[in-house]
This record gives sequence, structure tokens and C-alpha cells, in this order.
Amino acid sequence: MKILIVGAGAIGGYFGGRLLEKGEDVTFLVREKRQQQLRENGLVVESIHGDMHFPEPKTILTGENVEPYDAVLVSTKSYHLDGAIESIQPYVGDETMVLPLLNGISHLDILTEAFGAEKVIGGLCFIETTLALDEKIVQTSPIHDLIFGERNGEKTERILQLEEAFIGTKASFTLSEKIEQEMWHKYLFITSMSGITSLFCSPIGPIREQEHGWKTIERLVHEAAAIMEKIGAPLASGAAANTLARIKEIGHGMKSSLQRDMEKSLLTEGDHLFGYLLENAEQSGLTAPILSAIYGNVKIYESGLAAGKNLR
Repeated sequence: MKILIVGAGAIGGYFGGRLLEKGEDVTFLVREKRQQQLRENGLVVESIHGDMHFPEPKTILTGENVEPYDAVLVSTKSYHLDGAIESIQPYVGDETMVLPLLNGISHLDILTEAFGAEKVIGGLCFIETTLALDEKIVQTSPIHDLIFGERNGEKTERILQLEEAFIGTKASFTLSEKIEQEMWHKYLFITSMSGITSLFCSPIGPIREQEHGWKTIERLVHEAAAIMEKIGAPLASGAAANTLARIKEIGHGMKSSLQRDMEKSLLTEGDHLFGYLLENAEQSGLTAPILSAIYGNVKIYESGLAAGKNLR
């Protein structure tokens, strides 16, 4: 199976590396600067599950070697999605599966509009990984899960072929028959985790240990779950309670990627995560004061960023 991975950063580079390690046919669609880095230093991954180094991974720039791929993995940030869609258009053929690994849910509509519902399958990942200043991919926690599946839950021939390509690696690739539900569950978790850590400018541990910090977490999770349920999201019974239990279990020093982006004065996925839910809350007649405060915090940060001010 020919697999194209959009980008060779923290997520795409890690999972692409695990597939290369197995021997799969993987190509990275990258920008010119990243292509030069990979040609000079190779794809380097430092991981608690085993380091990897591929001196000459296959790379292409947009418009090069145009041919359809069997699967295209999209792991960009939401604010790069439009550019990613434009870049991969030439490589999406009649039989191509487009597998998004973005946070949130609204990207499914955007990808469906671009490529058609038949081509877009469901996907998500759980992993703590970052692209270091020396361009090494550093993966530091036991969790390195990628979950995928047909959005209608069917075990089609093509999804089983993709599963065959994914299994046998040193990462956890799992085929799900309830992928849209799992995507909404992750959306609930990541909204809560990224929202609370960015609001308090703190790792999760000190927030949940403080009485009012934990109460705020509880209110946030229930606010987000209520909005999702109102708009018909397929949340399982007890999704909010399960999310709170998971937040209690994660490491004391864990930060969200959105919080780390704010600390680095980078763009955020605030509109994709919080703005989307608040828009739906307003349309549904719901109030969400904690979520609104989180979104306000992000937008103030973004205004400062646009003005060249470091507000962190």
C-alpha cells in the first residue's frame, strides 16, 4: 500500500517512521526547508519505544511526482488545513482514503466538501510528541495510539487493507467500528485538557489539586458534553464522567499542545476547538461560561500575537 503523509513533524513523522520501520511504502509531503533537513540529517525519532533513524526517507514537494496514493494521512494543525487540502489534491485519486488525525471534529465537513464523503475516513491519535529545535522528533510517554475506521463503522475491504498495512508496527494502530464516537470522545477530552491548562497557564496537576481548579474542570467537561449532546454527537453514556476520570489519571506535569503553542508564541487551534462548540451552543440556546472564558483568553492572546506582543 502506498501511503502519503502530509508533513514530517511530531505526529506524521512519528507514525510515518513506525510504518517505515516495518517496511511500508511511505512518502512524506513536505515543505522545501523540511525536505532539505531530511536530506541532510534523515528522519530522526527519539522514543521510549525505541529510537529510529532513516537517512533518506522519501519526500516530495507539492506538485512533484503526481500520482494517486492508496492512503493520505493528514496530521496538520487545523489552521493549516486549507493549505494541506490544496497540497494533496493532485495525489487523491478515485480509490484514495483520506485519513485525518486532527483534533476536533469540524474538519470532517471541510475534508468531505473537498474530496467527497466516500474518500474521507475517520481517525485520531493519542501521543505526546514534539519536534525539537534540532528537528528531531521526541516521543516521551507510553501512549502512542492511532485509531482509524470507516465513518459508518463497516469493515470494508479497503479499511481491512489499511489495517494490514498498519498492524505489526511498534506503535498502536487500532481499527474501530465506532470511529466517529471515539473522535467525539477525544474532542471532549482535548477541549477540556487544552482549555483548562491554557486558561490557568499551568500543567494539569496543580490545577486539579486546587479545590476551585478541580471544580472548574468539572464545570468545563459538563459544559462541553452538554453542547455536544445537544447537537447530536454520538457520545457514549458516561462520557463526561470518563473524561474526568482520565483527567485525574494523567501525569502531574502534563501540558496540552495548545498551551505549549501559546508558551512558544505560536498560533493556536482555539477556533477549531472552542469556537466551534461556542457557536453551536449559541445556536442551541445554551450557555457555557467556562468555555467562553477559555475562548476569550485565547483570542486575547491571539490579538497580542498579531500585534507583536508576547502575552505569556
